[in-house]
Amino acid sequence: MSIIEDVREAVIAIPAGAAASYGDIGRRIGAGPRQVGRAMSLLGDSVPWWRVVHADGTPASCHGGRAPGLLNDEGTPMVGARVDMKRARQRRVP
Repeated sequence: MSIIEDVREAVIAIPAGAAASYGDIGRRIGAGPRQVGRAMSLLGDSVPWWRVVHADGTPASCHGGRAPGLLNDEGTPMVGARVDMKRARQRRVP
């Protein structure tokens, strides 16, 4: 499998209301966060890209800044404009 396919599968596995950081995805598939970010940029909109955030919980600024609204709509735990990573990671399926 290629890194793009690995990233795609890992992101699709994040359930609604949960989030993962680029580093979380990288550790899961054996890649660096920057590699994950590059692969994410090559994926289509059918992948829930908004569920992957920066390590501090800051949502991605791409896609017209729609990530915070999409995360809120799914009930993702937030603290201000950031994802509460402690709580959001607990919602993930191992």
